[in-house]
Amino acid sequence: MFPPLNEQLDVIKSGVAEMLPENELVLKIERSIKTNKPMLIKLGCDPSRPDLHIGHAVVLNKLRQFQELGHEVVFIIGDFTAMIGDPTGKSKTRPALTIEETKINGQSYLDQVGKIVDVAKARIVYNSDWLSKMTFADVIKMSAQYTVSQMLEREDFHKRFNEESPISLHEFMYPLAQAMDSVHLKNDIEIGGTDQKFNFLVARELQRSYGVEPQCILTMPILEGTDGVEKMSKSLDNYIAITDTPREMFGKTMSIPDTMIARYLQYGAFASAQEVEAMKQGLADGTAHPRHAKVSVAMKIVARYHGEAAGQAAFEEFERMFVKKDVPDVIEETTIEITNPASVTDVLAATALAPSKSEARRLIQGGGVSIDGEKVTDINATVDLTTKRLFKVGKRKFLYVSI
Repeated sequence: MFPPLNEQLDVIKSGVAEMLPENELVLKIERSIKTNKPMLIKLGCDPSRPDLHIGHAVVLNKLRQFQELGHEVVFIIGDFTAMIGDPTGKSKTRPALTIEETKINGQSYLDQVGKIVDVAKARIVYNSDWLSKMTFADVIKMSAQYTVSQMLEREDFHKRFNEESPISLHEFMYPLAQAMDSVHLKNDIEIGGTDQKFNFLVARELQRSYGVEPQCILTMPILEGTDGVEKMSKSLDNYIAITDTPREMFGKTMSIPDTMIARYLQYGAFASAQEVEAMKQGLADGTAHPRHAKVSVAMKIVARYHGEAAGQAAFEEFERMFVKKDVPDVIEETTIEITNPASVTDVLAATALAPSKSEARRLIQGGGVSIDGEKVTDINATVDLTTKRLFKVGKRKFLYVSI
């Protein structure tokens, strides 16, 4: 039923930042093969936002690999823990959500996860099913398993303590509550980003305290956003959403710094190790032009979520709109409050692409305005801004506009 040990390890190790403890993982795989019983792989996700980006896909792709090896995947919608708010990496207390908000976001997560993981073959659970049933006595017992000094070993807590920034007691409860998920599920492995290592280690300790075999830990690298500096995040507007259109995916990928090309090939397009190394070598010795390399990566990312034909079409549209019309790779974006569909003249005036509506009409009549590469000739024309549109005014003014 399962591939041999070495074959499984090759797949499991690929792209992993850290694997702890490896000797225990080997024993779990060997037992799985001997008993013909799949390992249980856990991934928890707090639906604090209703959307996923390709940074999340780094972990989701590893989950899919476990499925392809024949193991059982359990996807936890952290509707209860989201009401606490994960303090990981936060410099201040994170706002909590209501249970209704977490339920809505959770369903959106599942819809998007299905683009990567075979949801039909996964166990989908909500941790409110067991955490909400804990009594105060249960919480006291759980809290007694970990000390305040152990909690303060976590980097973000330690930093906030030294800076005398507030740390609410309920934030200490978050790693414990997440760990109780592992106690309840008795999973063999937990996977997540490198920023979750502390929480995963807490889960190992809590499992041991409750008489459950400790889980092994797999952490995956965190993909930088399109700025090439910060962690990919919608709040930083440096993300590529799983639900982005092919055009948006392609354009955003083309805006990444050259230093990020190989990382996006590896963790955005999930190319083979050989292909990634070849790309790195080509960029280093000059045989691969950065722009051409970005095009290749962008096509692969689009194809992964929308199919090969969409990747080719996105490339051709990019060539038509940008390369042949001298459009810059990086263009500012803005949103406006306006009735949709909107008058083109109103949009030009509202975004300062034109100083006034009368000047906007003059620019249109003079053939100086285009939207998504198509010239606007009618001063009464309207435009649908429910999707991002590229406005060009004259030869040098470019702006993405949406509502």
